[in-house]
Amino acid sequence: MNEHYPFINPPLPYAYDDLEPFIDKKTMELHHDRHLQTYVNNLNAVLKDYPEYQGLSLTQLLLYPDILPASIRTAVKNNAGGVYNHIFFFSTLQKPSAAQPDNALTAGITRQFGSMGAFQKAFSDAALSVFGSGYTWLVRTSHGQLKIITTANQDTPLPGNMCPILTLDVWEHAYYLKHYNKRADYISNWFYVINWKQADKNYSRCRA
Repeated sequence: MNEHYPFINPPLPYAYDDLEPFIDKKTMELHHDRHLQTYVNNLNAVLKDYPEYQGLSLTQLLLYPDILPASIRTAVKNNAGGVYNHIFFFSTLQKPSAAQPDNALTAGITRQFGSMGAFQKAFSDAALSVFGSGYTWLVRTSHGQLKIITTANQDTPLPGNMCPILTLDVWEHAYYLKHYNKRADYISNWFYVINWKQADKNYSRCRA
């Protein structure tokens, strides 16, 4: 997406039905075209009358909220977070693949968590623990460790000086059409559509 205001909603890097049967076409259409688009529209509307802040990037808006007027700070945080989180989430999905990942990231996951199976269990438990709406993340901390964290609503790991590698959106709108209230089924299916190549690129960026 473009770096500054006015922000746009970038197209998905795959077709809406490419994640079938694990994430359904209708959910992807609504999630991208309605939910993400609403955050983009709201963020642009908030910044419309504040040209002095329109040169800030999405990341800068999230990292330095205190430079914004108090009257728009919460709205910018929530909507910029919604834009950032959704684009990041969509970028780490791909067509289902049976290929076993074998790259620097998966080697790092094995070192940190003991095995890919142990990582999946820990990540799933964290995603199930999110109360209400939020995200589960795999991040690299400022000390160079891989860590699983959760954030509420549209909060991001950025203010905590953590670099995101993977994320799972656990808002109900991400899974309710297909999985209803069965979040565990959605989490299990997500592992089949992770774009490990993109996640490994994110990991390399985090280590740079």
